[in-house]
Amino acid sequence: MAIGEAGPGSTRHGSQPERLEETMRARLGRECVYVPSCRFGLYVALRHWCPPGGRVLMSPVNDDVIFFVVLAAGLRPVQAPLSPLDASIDVDAVPDETWRSVSAVLTTNLYGNPDPAPRLREKCDALGIPLFEDGAHAIGSAVGGRPVGAWGEASVFSLSKHVGAKAGGMLSVADPGLREAVEKTCAGLLTPNRIGSELAYALRPYAEATVRGLRLRRAAWAAIRLLGLADREEIRMPLRPDELARAADLAPGLDAHHPWVRVDMHDYRQESGRLRLRRIGRRLDRLDDVLDACRAGTELLLSTPWAKPREAHGTQPLFRVPLFVEDRDAAIAALARQGIVVGYLYDPPLDDYAGAEFTDPSPAPEGARWFARHALPVDPLRARTVVEVLERSGARPVEAPGEPPRGGPAAGGLGQSLV
Repeated sequence: MAIGEAGPGSTRHGSQPERLEETMRARLGRECVYVPSCRFGLYVALRHWCPPGGRVLMSPVNDDVIFFVVLAAGLRPVQAPLSPLDASIDVDAVPDETWRSVSAVLTTNLYGNPDPAPRLREKCDALGIPLFEDGAHAIGSAVGGRPVGAWGEASVFSLSKHVGAKAGGMLSVADPGLREAVEKTCAGLLTPNRIGSELAYALRPYAEATVRGLRLRRAAWAAIRLLGLADREEIRMPLRPDELARAADLAPGLDAHHPWVRVDMHDYRQESGRLRLRRIGRRLDRLDDVLDACRAGTELLLSTPWAKPREAHGTQPLFRVPLFVEDRDAAIAALARQGIVVGYLYDPPLDDYAGAEFTDPSPAPEGARWFARHALPVDPLRARTVVEVLERSGARPVEAPGEPPRGGPAAGGLGQSLV
């Protein structure tokens, strides 16, 4: 497909992207193309498989950036009912008329908990529509005996999450014959590499280490806000509906939606330089150690009274483990006092955030609303400290909709056990 948006050419410098692609190819067993970000890769996939005007079934508990990527591709987001335990798409709760109306399905695999990809694959095959997998949080997760990302026509991964490179992504395709076309589309959408951006990327780890070492997090954040560099003040970015409606008239296209898609990652479509690629490669080489540590932390957190383990898929190396507490704001404040910042909150759900003008609301929104309000996503690499803080603060677990109360003391003396 010819995209028609100007770009400089290729992101490839010698063998560096190829080495990254080979590493991910070995993990997934399918063709991989390096991209500067997960959101960029998703846009490319949507443009390849979905004609403008199509409807995409997706999760309402998701990053708003992904919502705007769908809009930028000229598509209509359709919000799905969710399981309240892990915010995965509830296949059986999607009405038949909705299934008949959609032209693609997009999974989220929130925090690394897999969506029911095998069932979604069967449904998409029966309907003759593509399945896309957003694996940004899910490198290392598996479902149905395959890695997350090995079920859809295309899947995208972030190299900023588990890998920790703060840059880069991967677009994987089931049909290796599409590689050349995908690379051509990517090349047409990239913006040129900028020396200033590469320098900032090189210095960022040292700046962050200084802030941590001097305990200047609050001061640094205050300075960012004072300079007007903060993209969002709340969990969700400002919708700006009048501007968004005007941008919709220009879809498909990244340029019109750039003010929304760029949030939290201004260089999301910028050609990657050598320094960036080398750092990503070093981080990717250590991924298995990180996944082992995440799996161990996940096991510990799932043993606490605030967790709701999902046994069907075994213990995944989660990027964040959603714990469930009555008073999330109090839990966040208690963790912040110990230097643990809680991020990756997606509240309110996208249909409540954007409204019917920009999305089809979920026909059963209660599960998504409960999850968005109560989920406390915590880093499994900080598992022991998180457990200690929540125990000391008296954080109480909360029951999920329809979950029968269970008697008996909870771990640490915190109310009723939910595990």
